[in-house]
Amino acid sequence: MKKTLLFLLISTFTFAQIQRVEPAFWWKGMKNPELQILVYGKNIANQSIELSDGVQIKELKKVENPNYVFITLNTDEITVPKFKINLKNGKKLVNSFDYELKQRNPNSSSRNSFTSKDVMYLIMPDRFANGDYSNDSQPNLTEKANRNLPSGRHGGDLRGIIKNLDYLQNLGVTALWLTPANEDNEKQTSYHGYAQTDLYKIDGRYGTNEEYLELSRQLQKRGMMLIQDYVTNHWGISHWLIQDLPTKDWIHQFSDGEGKYGFKRSNYRTTSQFDTNVAEIDKKEALNGWFDTTMPDLNQSNPLVLKYLTQNAIWWIEYAELGGLRVDTYPYNDKEAMSKWAKAITDEYPNINIVGEAWMYSPTHISYWQKNSKIGEIDGYNSNLPSVMDFTLYNDLPHALKEEESWDKGMIKIYNSFGNDFLYPDINNILVFFENHDTERFNEIFNGDSRYYKTALTLISTVRGIPQIYYGSEIGMRGDKNKGGDADIRRDFPGGWKEDSQNAFNPTTQTPEQQDFYNFTQKILNWRKGKEVIHTGKTKHYMPKEKVYVYFRYNEKEKVMVVLNNNEKEQTFDLNRFSESLNGVSKGKDVVSGKEFSISTQNKLTIAPKSSLILELE
Repeated sequence: MKKTLLFLLISTFTFAQIQRVEPAFWWKGMKNPELQILVYGKNIANQSIELSDGVQIKELKKVENPNYVFITLNTDEITVPKFKINLKNGKKLVNSFDYELKQRNPNSSSRNSFTSKDVMYLIMPDRFANGDYSNDSQPNLTEKANRNLPSGRHGGDLRGIIKNLDYLQNLGVTALWLTPANEDNEKQTSYHGYAQTDLYKIDGRYGTNEEYLELSRQLQKRGMMLIQDYVTNHWGISHWLIQDLPTKDWIHQFSDGEGKYGFKRSNYRTTSQFDTNVAEIDKKEALNGWFDTTMPDLNQSNPLVLKYLTQNAIWWIEYAELGGLRVDTYPYNDKEAMSKWAKAITDEYPNINIVGEAWMYSPTHISYWQKNSKIGEIDGYNSNLPSVMDFTLYNDLPHALKEEESWDKGMIKIYNSFGNDFLYPDINNILVFFENHDTERFNEIFNGDSRYYKTALTLISTVRGIPQIYYGSEIGMRGDKNKGGDADIRRDFPGGWKEDSQNAFNPTTQTPEQQDFYNFTQKILNWRKGKEVIHTGKTKHYMPKEKVYVYFRYNEKEKVMVVLNNNEKEQTFDLNRFSESLNGVSKGKDVVSGKEFSISTQNKLTIAPKSSLILELE
């Protein structure tokens, strides 16, 4: 009798328990009422699942791993705000989870997003500012803080960003792009966040989900917005789902690959996505290969994976009141699945902007990925992706400023870059930049010479598209990727740590060099905010002559003339060449200096060496 009782007692405690539910809550009133809930627990599929309060299960899907079940519901049919997910063994209740359907914020579906009116500022949270020293290391997270280690955790966090929002607002920034802030619990080099291990949780070393929402709301109060860096291509190998795969094909595994998961590195040749001559083996290695040994490649063609990624992105937009998404390594994904992903999100939020990282240098290849692309149409493809990054301009700009002039070198490269604008279905909705967290620091390329930075900033701030700047560039920060690797281009912002000897967040404590960079940046970005002619105006540009590039932005009400002089000497040139753009114009005022110029086709214009002019024409 005692043995029987003991057996029954042991059996009771060995019944499956609900260990995770994702998403842990959802919202009523979504355009797509279908919700798929992942429920995880040891041998959970061997138990029965029932929902309380008359809530009906549309589909209960079991997979090859008995530790998972996927519950599909129609939220429009649910009349209660809360219900229980009950786990039963026969008639016996083993475990339950309280599930909530929250009410959406008013006008959530019609939220505004980033456009060409905005300036996007890119921050690596770990390297910007440490606002809460108590969270630098976490007992449940492997890598501990070590600021002396270039590739280690340095302690920057969400609180540090919140404390420096005045700085960002005064600079003229309107949109904040953070590299991934979700938990990255890899053993080392976890600071960058691109090997995420929990997609529903902010990394504890950055703060909490609540602090992430606080940051978003603080930005909104200032007329700014938060942009999330979203990764659909890969997760970290320590992700709990990777450690216990729902299905073998949740990730890409190679039969001839290495290790437990069949690792094979990508060949990174993403042109295979549309190459009609490509060998299938090369295409497979490009798209299914892993970025690194610690970054398993997700299989978006698996409907469960796609649903997970889609719902997670929507969850964060809704929860954190996001102003948009930037998507990492876009062409490495299954393109048909990603088309569905982007459409699902933009169907839910018609105004939401999503910019994809298509790291290609040909505008033909880049434009393929923008929604309604005529290039994509040739291939029978529509990405549904609203925005892309202008890697052509990024690549050409430093060459244009460094090279000696010839038929195809020097400033003509910038001119030629814009000559391909016709390829883009929405040219004003592309991200323009001269550096980011993956590239060489622009100020390093030009040895800290602010003249080149000012030229580059003038350019991206006045051409079509959405300008993006990388944290610290506005104070002249440098870093040598070739010598110090990625860590060197991701240095700590001076003044972000209380022990720092110098504080660049305060203009009064900036060095003269930092002030030179900062003041110019602040002037340009704040001027740009109210200039519709820059946001949506047309462009007319003139072929560079003698290393001088001139272009005009114009609409029915305004005209702006931009002059870039890449010479080491002062240049004087006749204005009659620009007569078609100067009709009715008599003067121009420089945005930065306030100096007025007499502008007519009979006059000449003189510009200082290695400088730029932004002239508001009258």
